[in-house]
Formats: sequence, structure tokens, C-alpha cells
Amino acid sequence: MAAAAGAWLRGCAKLRRHMAAHLAPWRISPCAFRSSKSELKPNVASDGLACAPLQTFTEEEAMLKDMVTKFAQERVAPFVQKMDENAKMEESIVQGLFEQGLMSIELGEEYGGTGASFFSIILAVEELAKVDPAVALVCELQNTLTNKLFTTYGTEEQKRTYLPRVSKDTLGSFCLSEAGSGSDAFSLKTRAEKKGDYYIINGSKMWISLAEDAGVFFVMANTDPSLGYRGITCFVVDRNTEGLQVGKKEDKLGIRACSTCPVTLDNVKVPESSILGQVGQGYKYAIGMLNTGRIGIAAQMLGLAQGCFDRTVPYTKERVQFGKSVFDFQGMQHQIAQVATQLEAARLLTYNAARLAEAGRPAIKEASMAKYFTAEVATLTTSKCIEWMGGVGFTKNFPIEKYYRDCKIGTIYEGTSNIQLSTIAKFLAQEY
Repeated sequence: MAAAAGAWLRGCAKLRRHMAAHLAPWRISPCAFRSSKSELKPNVASDGLACAPLQTFTEEEAMLKDMVTKFAQERVAPFVQKMDENAKMEESIVQGLFEQGLMSIELGEEYGGTGASFFSIILAVEELAKVDPAVALVCELQNTLTNKLFTTYGTEEQKRTYLPRVSKDTLGSFCLSEAGSGSDAFSLKTRAEKKGDYYIINGSKMWISLAEDAGVFFVMANTDPSLGYRGITCFVVDRNTEGLQVGKKEDKLGIRACSTCPVTLDNVKVPESSILGQVGQGYKYAIGMLNTGRIGIAAQMLGLAQGCFDRTVPYTKERVQFGKSVFDFQGMQHQIAQVATQLEAARLLTYNAARLAEAGRPAIKEASMAKYFTAEVATLTTSKCIEWMGGVGFTKNFPIEKYYRDCKIGTIYEGTSNIQLSTIAKFLAQEY
């Protein structure tokens, strides 16, 4: 017995000698508990800042949230079913978004904007998405892509020319994806050839949101293919430019009221002054804008899921089976509680990413986490809501099936879920 025990102990000692340090039992590696690492909080006395719950809003943010909620209920809700059936955005809604300042939330007043916070954009998108995710997408893209591209990289002349327009009545459209470059976005084939003081652009774009009604396009084209993605440059192209043609819009599963079209550029001649930022920096601009845009899409998916949930739970309390409401069955209560918890977690991820971005702090990983998780939660929530509603949830008499269709794009556009996971993993590899 003693001999056997001694042999076992010697075996354990040998195993420990050959075991990698980070696998050794109870040994703390240098990077362990990184997720619990503390950061210094702002000094209240010197910075005038205080730590507050993520769902604490400024007075301005709270007022904007209430205003958007009212706008969505009164101006958007009556047209949702019609817009989905006809795959056409109601013009009065887009006009209303401009009139209410919801298309220029972060823009300065000198350009016709409201000068509000980035977080206000997230709140607006979330509230609109509770009623119609397609309308929310119009607001999201205008604020997080069109406006930010101009304010971040535009020349003073470009800002003076375009910002008053995009804050008043002009939609922008971001042209990056192509038939052969989806997730591999920087393998795009659209070419911009320099001819004196102007460029000739040739190529085709696909899956371009808002293209049907946009007045200005951000076209990503390669000025020097020999440099690979480092030749990609962003050009600002007006809709009426000769050679730019918007094709027939796609007949989509969801987000039907918001147009998605191919865009063809056939010998489109633009002046050198139409370059946004610097030659060869377009890939950086695309990455930067999409990182911010992903927080906006997270807000859209969050609002979508919450809107679907809010419409479904009251029904479960009204629907009576076996002598009591469906909600009163413990099995149903547990499912509803689980989804509610997922929604709260999704909201906190989204708000945290938004606050980080607003503060100018790195938020690439957090943005990817928010977009990935909210898309997953939206998929779960809408599917469960149909089940909880039963047969009526499967009909078009109720909006639940529309939320179900609308949410699927959340795992695809502005970076697929797998792309988000790869981004998150890349940062984790650096951290550990």
C-alpha cells in the first residue's frame, strides 16, 4: 500500500515538472484575472465627473429619448406594416427625421445639427428600432457613417458644402461591398485612375444601403492596385454625377423599407478635391467608421429585441389557457426571465461601448462584443416571442414575425458575427 502511494506521488511530481506553467494547479499566471483589473476612476473634484450607472442619462439625453419615443409612436408606427409590404420608406418619416434633428444629432449647430452627444444617437436608434428597425437604420447610418465621415476626414470646403445638406434633406450612402468583397472588404476591384487633376472611377458595388434615395455617395476605390488595400481611397460622389447608376433594389427578407441596391460606376469623372481625407487611407477610414457603426447596429438590434419583447409579454398575461394566463405558468416565466436578462446584458454592453467611444477611449473590442451579442439576443428574443404568441405570432396580423425577419441582418451587415468574434479574439490574444 505504502509502495503504491509512493509511486503515485512520484508520478504526480513528474507530471508537475512537465506541465506548462499556465496549466499548473492553482498557480496564478501573470495575466490571470485581467478582466478584474481595476482602473483609476475620474477625480470628482478635479474633473467634475462622477461614476454613474450606465442607464443614467443627462437631461438632454433623457429629453431626446422621450422625443424619439413619441415620434416613433405617432409618426412611424402607423406606416410600419405598409412600408414593409411595399418595401418602400414613407417620405414623411424621413422628412420628419430631418425636421426633428435626428439625422444630425452629433453635428454642430453651425452646420444645422443639434450638437448632442454620441450616446444620444444610440438612444435614438434604440427607440426607433422598437417600432421599426428599418427607420432606425436610416437614422443610424446617417449619423454614424455619413456625418462622421465628413466631420472626421472632410476638408473645410467639404464640410461647408455637404454638412448643411446632410443635416437638412440629403441622405448619404456608403459604398464599400462588392460581389467579390464582402467580409474580405479590402479585396475590392473598383478602380480610380488619375488623369491630371481628376480621377476616373470604374467598378460595381453591391448591398449598398439607402442607395435608392441617397444624394451623396462615399465610394471606396483603389487608386493603385499594386499597393493592395493601401491603395484604397474614399471619394465623395454626388448622385447626379454622370456615370453613376443605382440599380434595382433588392427584394429582401427584412428591413424591407430601407433600400439596398447595387451601384455601378462607369467612367465616373470626379475632381481631385472629391477625395475624402488622404489618398490610400480609405481602408483606415472604413475600419474606423465601421467600428463606431457597429455600436449603432447594436443599438438597432437591442431596440428591435426590446420592442418585440414589449409587444409579446402583455399578450402572455392576457391569453388564458387551462384556467390561467399563459404568463402564470412557471415554465413560461422562466423563459421570459431568461430573455429579459439577456436583453439587460445586451443593453449594458451597448451602452458601455457607446460611452467609451464618446469619451474617446478605445472601444473596438467592446463594439464588436456589443454587436455580436445584441444580434444573438435579437435572434433568440424574436424566435421565443413567436413561440410565446403561438399561432397568432406566426401571422402578419401581428408585428412579431416582422421583428423575426428584421433581426437576421444583424448577424451579417457591418461585419458578420464571425468577423466580430475574430476581432474579439485578436484583442484577447494581445491581452493575454
